[in-house]
Amino acid sequence: MKNKLGLFILYLLSSFASADWLDVNMPVGVTDISQEVFTLHMAIFFVVVAIGVLVFGFLFWSMWRYQKSKNDKPADFKENHKLEILWTVIPTLILVAMAIPASMTLKTIYDHEAEEGGIDIQVIGWQWKWQYKYLDEQVGNKPLSFFSNLTTPPDQYEFNRVEKSENYLLEVDEPIVIPVDTSVRFLITSNDVIHSWYMPDFAVKQDAIPGFINVAKTRVNEPGIYRGNCTELCGERHAYMPIVVKAVTRDEYDAWLQTKRDAAEELAYLTEKEWTVDELMSIGEEIYATRCAACHQADGSGIAGFYPALAGSDIVMNDKARQTEILMEGIRGSQMQSFAEQLNEVEMASVITFTKLSWGNERSGDGEIVLPKDIVEYKENDT
Repeated sequence: MKNKLGLFILYLLSSFASADWLDVNMPVGVTDISQEVFTLHMAIFFVVVAIGVLVFGFLFWSMWRYQKSKNDKPADFKENHKLEILWTVIPTLILVAMAIPASMTLKTIYDHEAEEGGIDIQVIGWQWKWQYKYLDEQVGNKPLSFFSNLTTPPDQYEFNRVEKSENYLLEVDEPIVIPVDTSVRFLITSNDVIHSWYMPDFAVKQDAIPGFINVAKTRVNEPGIYRGNCTELCGERHAYMPIVVKAVTRDEYDAWLQTKRDAAEELAYLTEKEWTVDELMSIGEEIYATRCAACHQADGSGIAGFYPALAGSDIVMNDKARQTEILMEGIRGSQMQSFAEQLNEVEMASVITFTKLSWGNERSGDGEIVLPKDIVEYKENDT
């Protein structure tokens, strides 16, 4: 029995020695405030450890010193007012001593004043994705805006058919891009239910609440890619709305902005282009896989009682106007969102065309495709 106990203790010691304890502790982060939070965390941790050692040390000493085998006569205790005052005053002083640096750190965290040369990014939570609007950067006649969607394939998280990737459930099609050494304010809200925008490397965690704006400010010191996620249970696909921030140099940031402006100009041209069915189908298949398949399934069969099938749907096959309206406006009271902001004209036309010409729909429907200029016309009539 003793040999087995000794082996077990040796096993535990070897496990502790080989464990990466940096993964157990909270991250240091890459911002001044995150490092300040970590320093405060470690200071409080060692204060708590010291208190624990003293309290449990005294407890175990008392159990040993006053065990029955050594004390046949029971002790006769009397009140000790000095001791009672001490064990009231000392913990109070300890709490006050911990509260002072904690309050100073909180004051820094809640300093949301805009800084000259800073960037304001509106963060909007959707079920289940994030939208980002760069309020200071105009693309065309409106602020730069895009959606960030999970790109981990369903074969990894639903069917376990393939090996998990390195950034499993923490990879997106379009990350936020920010410059280093620049003040960035995140204005966080929601389009539907309560979400929570959490970026541990920045020491930022703010709830996204419909109708309210919560503010978080950061300044990233080191270029790199940083990952977080939604930390408020927001529905069945809560685990599938990650956050990815790419911090780059100012020159790289300006170059990225220029690519966005160039893409907007190209889109204006593409809406007037004469598209072939094959071109629309190729883009539509990709959009459907990333934006639609999670609910309506890869084969268009839907999920009975939750998401309608698109394969064999009378609306998809025969009512182009109604299908366009559904994607542009959403359906009130259902989980079908408006995709008017989520997809541009080319993407919207392509995914509608893809659903109309897939899964056998083309054999029994009108087979009419939707062109980007049809979406432009819908928007003009809608306004």
